[in-house]
Amino acid sequence: MSERHPTLRERRRFETRGLIQAHAVRLFTDRGYDEVTVADVAEAAGVSAMTVYRHFPTKEDIVLIDQPARIIAERVAASSPSQPLVRRVGGALVEAATALTGGDGDGDGGPTANERFLLDCLRLMVATPALRARHLDSQYALQQAIVDALGADGPGSDPGSDPGSDPGSDPDAAFRAQAATSACLAAMHTALTRWAEDDGRSALPDLIARALAASFGDDAVGPRGKS
Repeated sequence: MSERHPTLRERRRFETRGLIQAHAVRLFTDRGYDEVTVADVAEAAGVSAMTVYRHFPTKEDIVLIDQPARIIAERVAASSPSQPLVRRVGGALVEAATALTGGDGDGDGGPTANERFLLDCLRLMVATPALRARHLDSQYALQQAIVDALGADGPGSDPGSDPGSDPGSDPDAAFRAQAATSACLAAMHTALTRWAEDDGRSALPDLIARALAASFGDDAVGPRGKS
């Protein structure tokens, strides 16, 4: 089955969302989140306030990036069910970070444009109470998306578990999937905090792999997680 390509309308929608986010994050970073209105964002992006709200129901949503949840869930679903849960989830987190921070560098060893944007979003979420609360909601949604992506193979290769058990119908399988996912996300949060403190000088995928290795052992994400 051939891969589906986005339609022209979908591409334009994606481009408009990106344009709005880019201008919004720049304004929030320069002036402060609370000092910038949706009308300010719309004017900077050259669109109407109604257009901003069509793409982002709330001001907080503008800073949140919805790509990671989709990418991570796809990577988890595509991973081998014979692997331990931690490796399935941790590997997906590292792969998603690689995809999100990819791009051409500035030539001086500094963060790429993609990385700079992600760093600005991360700092805004850390510094703004309203965004911290919204970020917690998004993390819960991400955890659930990962557990759902584990699907019928939730237990992974846990000894004594039934590989065919569905976390949705097997409480013990669901508990294992939720616990492994929550622990991996906590390791990722530690890596993100270090990445922001380091101003993006370290590679985010490597930081996540190191955090996972520190938490679960050197083989938590396979060869890449080894020092």
